[in-house]
Amino acid sequence: MSIQSNEARCTSCHIGYGWKDKNFDFKDASKVDCLVCHEQTGTYKKFPAGAGNPVKEPTLFPGDGITYLPPEWNKVAQSVGRPTRDNCGVCHFYGGGGDMVKHGDLDSSMHKPNKALDVHMAVDGRNFDCTRCHTTNSHQVAGRIYSTPAATARTTLAQDDLTPRITCESCHTATPHKPGVKANDHTDKVSCQSCHIPEFARALPTKMRWDWSTAGKMKDGKPYKEKGPLGTPVYDTQKGNFVWEKNVRPAYFWYNGTIDAVSLKDPIDPTKPVALNWPVGSPQDPNARIAPFKIHTGKQPYDTVHKTMLVPHLFGPPDSDAYWRKYDWQLALASGMQKAGLPYSGQFDFVETSYVYPTTHMVAPKEKSVSCNECHSRENGRMAGIKGVYLPGRDGNRVIEVLGWAAVLGSLAGVLLHALGRAVSRRRKEG
Repeated sequence: MSIQSNEARCTSCHIGYGWKDKNFDFKDASKVDCLVCHEQTGTYKKFPAGAGNPVKEPTLFPGDGITYLPPEWNKVAQSVGRPTRDNCGVCHFYGGGGDMVKHGDLDSSMHKPNKALDVHMAVDGRNFDCTRCHTTNSHQVAGRIYSTPAATARTTLAQDDLTPRITCESCHTATPHKPGVKANDHTDKVSCQSCHIPEFARALPTKMRWDWSTAGKMKDGKPYKEKGPLGTPVYDTQKGNFVWEKNVRPAYFWYNGTIDAVSLKDPIDPTKPVALNWPVGSPQDPNARIAPFKIHTGKQPYDTVHKTMLVPHLFGPPDSDAYWRKYDWQLALASGMQKAGLPYSGQFDFVETSYVYPTTHMVAPKEKSVSCNECHSRENGRMAGIKGVYLPGRDGNRVIEVLGWAAVLGSLAGVLLHALGRAVSRRRKEG
């Protein structure tokens, strides 16, 4: 779903004050909310539907039943310091409308993880804050993954002590293991995360599927929510059905640090699942590595005439055409597309979609890293979907294998015959 037409709700997590519609002035520095990243009292809260603004008086938000209080501005301003894990987590742990929704490797369990969950951020280990790796230059935070890769060069701190510490190689180098360890030969094609993050969502479940097509059902004429066996909602009138999972094995793709995506103007093929974004990379790309991802699937509305994805207007005042007000998809889609300035035929349906999230947090202790045979395997191996490369143990050719074993047996026979010949020759000399 899109931020367009839903700015007042979505921008509760963004750093702008008053980002309520498409007319927000990004050049006005006074609209930058510095406190959300720098205050250290833990009391500074944005109102969930306030377009990035805190409240001016105690205000109840019906969505979570919490009454939000105005900030104590003097205390908050005087607490300003370097951003902590909690500052970053306010948005990055709760993105997508709640805890555990978007990133399978970032949720509230990462506020104070133990070493079994993340060796870098563990409170009983290194206890790194996010800024330890996500370094900044003039407030530009290292770590973008769309048009700008997180890193364009794999430079270590030994080569340049000012390099951003955003890649594993920055600290661990391209040969992180002891000399002679085979894993050192993998780093040119396999990311460190592929071996050292065996599963994500290891403490809390993550949302793996979101089906908007089932939204709108009522119980006794009222919206309702229903929880599943993991204690998470499996149905919400506002949003449809969900599927949650724990201890999820990642999917793997070639990845050079860039992710491409479908725009609202791009035509789609609704006869098959639509990948809304995808990792960029190939075996021939020297900057690409096999990397782990979460794949989030769902169903979302599309224009059956123009064959494009649609923007629903979800959040708005009582008199608006927002879906969460009138539960009418036709009105919500017409309003959303009008606000986005895009054509809408008036005909819609729901299409199967997928969306990928890179998995780079929740680094497990080395004792829990992925074993060799989990990838080098023909049955249910982790690398089953990786194409364009020969993987020993997974791939094979019967003719080549027969010739290979024939060569091995021939060599062995040759060695044995040579040894036998030398033994016979020695006996003759001794006789």
